[in-house]
Amino acid sequence: MSTVIKSSILELQETLGAWRQQGQAIAFVPTMGGLHQGHLSLIKIAKENSDRVVVSIFVNPMQFAENEDFGEYPRTLGDDLSLLKELQVDCVFTPTAEMIYPDGLGLTIDVGKVGQILCGKTRPHFFNGVTQVVQRLFDIIEPDVAVFGQKDCQQLSIIKQFTSGVKILSGAIVREADGLAMSTRNQYLSVDERQIAPQLYRTLSQLHQGKLDLYMAKKQLQQYFKLDYLEILDANTLKQITDNTSKIAILCAVFLGSTRLIDNIIFRRENV
Repeated sequence: MSTVIKSSILELQETLGAWRQQGQAIAFVPTMGGLHQGHLSLIKIAKENSDRVVVSIFVNPMQFAENEDFGEYPRTLGDDLSLLKELQVDCVFTPTAEMIYPDGLGLTIDVGKVGQILCGKTRPHFFNGVTQVVQRLFDIIEPDVAVFGQKDCQQLSIIKQFTSGVKILSGAIVREADGLAMSTRNQYLSVDERQIAPQLYRTLSQLHQGKLDLYMAKKQLQQYFKLDYLEILDANTLKQITDNTSKIAILCAVFLGSTRLIDNIIFRRENV
């Protein structure tokens, strides 16, 4: 089986239509390229839950603010396509911004307050832009299943809330040997910063294990990073923990130099 690469919406939909006529279920994994083992784990989940897998590679301008790294974001299309062919992904969709936004760049979705907390405090544009592009890609591809990573926990929660018609699955965080959550942006880290970066997950683990309280965990993180936030919330609602909370999320974002790192630990609450 060979991987088909489509940059045309019409040609993509013709291929998808032929698969549907054969009664085949379609799974979708949206990416911005710069693929790593975290993405590959999502593709594995997609394969396990469908007959055909579509992966998109599109660096979405609508989720970057003017001062962010849209221009510098890693674009490794050749390497990404080689990797996806090795994995025998059925179809790769590589649209242009003009295809995704035929009416021009402009936000048409507002996810409200849930997009203004946590990562949304410093990136207030981000979740509106993510939700907009995901819904647009869903409209084009019409997948039965879509797979997203747990590392972007807030994003996953918002996509589940603000998109419809597609079953959303999540994949666990994939980590380097030293615990650092895999991310395309990790390649921004200098050699020295890369040595420091695993301290983020170590601190979250100590907080989870009860070796640190929230105050001490924040103090410890501030020794190594510029702290954006560290919160312990209801994993299902991203609100404060209540008596009805069954699953808890430790959520964190930090800056190491100019690189923003996010991570989380999600676990079931005991005795609930």
